[in-house]
Amino acid sequence: MKVSKAQAQANRAHIVETASTLFRERGYDGVSVADLMAAAGFTHGGFYKHFRSKADLMSEAAACGFAQMEASTAQAERAALIEGYLSREHRDAPGEGCTLAALSADAARQPEEIKAVFAQGMERILAGVAPASVEVDEASRQTARAERINALAHLVGALMLSRACPDDSALADEILESCRATALARLQG
Repeated sequence: MKVSKAQAQANRAHIVETASTLFRERGYDGVSVADLMAAAGFTHGGFYKHFRSKADLMSEAAACGFAQMEASTAQAERAALIEGYLSREHRDAPGEGCTLAALSADAARQPEEIKAVFAQGMERILAGVAPASVEVDEASRQTARAERINALAHLVGALMLSRACPDDSALADEILESCRATALARLQG
């Protein structure tokens, strides 16, 4: 049975969204093409009708994850973002959470095309949290950007460290609590 062009595009988008979730949950090496296609409700053989390689899908899935992150944080207040980001709920739901925290370590070992998607995603995040042009000169802009990079690294690193601990570990919660308090204090000061 022939699938319409619109249905093929919808199927591809569904595969990308499913992959985005599964990759964040299990990592790039933890998801086979067969597992992915089964989770999306398709046969393994149909994968190559949509993608040239798993790496191509990984790139699209990462971009999808960044887009989801941007959409969910676009209008949020910074304090609320920090509270939600460094929460146990976010920590325990990597498939629904931050692509950076879930996949940065994996992305570092991937081809340049995937690293480029991550760099673009980080640039969009940094631009999205930038205040309206308050910086007067280039030195002020560079300082403000450095502060945003530091804050992003602090948040992502805290979530990654917390996830590296056993689920019932007191340290996992302590990392989130300590880093959340520091991030909120920086926001106030």
